[in-house]
Amino acid sequence: MNRQIRIAVLDMYDGEPNQGMRCIFDIINGFNQMVSFQVFDIRRKKEFPDIKKFDIYISTGGPGNPLEGDGDWDVKYFELIDSIWKWNKENDMKKHVLFICHSFQMACKHFGLAEVNKRKDTSFGVMTTHKVNEGMNDPLFEGLANPFYTIDSRDFQVVQPHLKNFKKMGAQIIALEKIRDHVQYERAIMGIRFSNEFVGLQFHPEADPLSFLAHMKDKNFREKIIKMKGRVKFLKMLENLVEEDKIYQTNETIIPNFLRIAINDLLKHKKILSN
Repeated sequence: MNRQIRIAVLDMYDGEPNQGMRCIFDIINGFNQMVSFQVFDIRRKKEFPDIKKFDIYISTGGPGNPLEGDGDWDVKYFELIDSIWKWNKENDMKKHVLFICHSFQMACKHFGLAEVNKRKDTSFGVMTTHKVNEGMNDPLFEGLANPFYTIDSRDFQVVQPHLKNFKKMGAQIIALEKIRDHVQYERAIMGIRFSNEFVGLQFHPEADPLSFLAHMKDKNFREKIIKMKGRVKFLKMLENLVEEDKIYQTNETIIPNFLRIAINDLLKHKKILSN
């Protein structure tokens, strides 16, 4: 079958091989009769796609401070995002974008929707994430309970939404982090629907239990997590990790939903244009 839809994977991981990219490839390959994809090493090689040649964009998580760049790749990255946004304003056949974790933080700051700052401590492991507002009916989350379970890995957070900018842009908060009654900190924003075609998530929807357990082979990493969470919470996290209605469910739902929505929209418009 002719592969008529092209996906650009924007690699924000500094180009190093990692489990996150493996998970993304596995999900995309589930649609391999419909799509082809190409990876662009944004930060290390400064590779950027020609937007005329790609229909769907997945911008990955990555290490480091989302507020910092080298003045080159980050500037070009934001120019790419702005050019896709402008394309969607001017064309009937839209391009769909998913921002994950680090990319989500960068997009929130770029669009002026919220503050991005460093957390008091690292958030890592299996967490509950809550659908809110428009997120209750957002097709991205269709098939997930509320709350649903996610893999979280971040030193930074998106907080203090600028509601005037949300209204001006037509954006909606669709998810917040878990409720923490024992602390006074503001709940971080875990998902934003920027537009019908642009959506971003603070957590890692691509993560599967195998990717997480791969980290656990490192003794130092295990000890760090146990020190951070305590042994009881660590063991509970491992239990949550392997239950089918938790991380497996999220992995098998969110990015597949994103791709199905995008592919159906693109095919609908391709059919209209061919008539």
